[in-house]
Amino acid sequence: MTERVRHMIRSVFGASVQGASHIRNGRECQDSLKKVVKDSGAVILSVADGHGSESCPYSKTGSFTAVNVFCKIMGDYLDTYAGQPEMLFTFLKREGDTKIAQEIEAEWKRRILRLHTRCKREIPLNAEGGKDREAVYRLYGSTLLGLVITADFLFAFQLGDGDIVKVSESGVRHVIEADKILGTETYSLSRAEAWKKAITLIRRREENERLPVMYMLSTDGLSNSYKNDGEFQKTCMDYYALLKEHGVKAVSGQLQTWLQETSEMGSGDDITALFFYEAAQGQ
Repeated sequence: MTERVRHMIRSVFGASVQGASHIRNGRECQDSLKKVVKDSGAVILSVADGHGSESCPYSKTGSFTAVNVFCKIMGDYLDTYAGQPEMLFTFLKREGDTKIAQEIEAEWKRRILRLHTRCKREIPLNAEGGKDREAVYRLYGSTLLGLVITADFLFAFQLGDGDIVKVSESGVRHVIEADKILGTETYSLSRAEAWKKAITLIRRREENERLPVMYMLSTDGLSNSYKNDGEFQKTCMDYYALLKEHGVKAVSGQLQTWLQETSEMGSGDDITALFFYEAAQGQ
């Protein structure tokens, strides 16, 4: 474990809530989240939002599969490059939006096809009478957001809508700029060559980074509950202030209630928020 990790207090927590409109309509929450903390101190975070439309009846399974695929693939790379952070940084910088994105898409589709077959669900036929795998994938459509945080760098991945933000004393910053993502029609893992729509970013962490710092991954049900990005960022800053003042236990204990209230008063959509909070000992 590095000196940086040894002298920090790091917490990971999150929640998913069923959207207010989905409760009224009897539709299950389509969001999923997953978090992994490695022995090295590296953290892998992922959230996904199943499309939930009539044409995507199994999108909850799609989002669940998506977060598991991201955490498995990134965890394997962290293991492969254990003790070699510079080599991993170079690899992710070079291959993040190509090889990594391709692996994520391919593994997601491989697992979806296996699940679909295992459940003995019908496989549609294409115009030539062959099995239409693309049609199967569309039944499970989902977005995917992921973040890997090590002592040395962070790697972010985004396919579709949602937000990855960093909050510190300097304010709120989108790790991946939202204006690079389509507005109303989101990208999806289910599409052909979905990897081409993935956006990745890798950035070194400052050695003397000012703490505390908070990273949050959230599905679009959260940001869509506010009238503009400024109001959304204000809420992000509020979470940061609450963590500093009241601590992780208090905030994590109330998070599900707060997200439910946000959905009821805002978008009506499912909301998932996953947090990483790092502070110096004594802060």
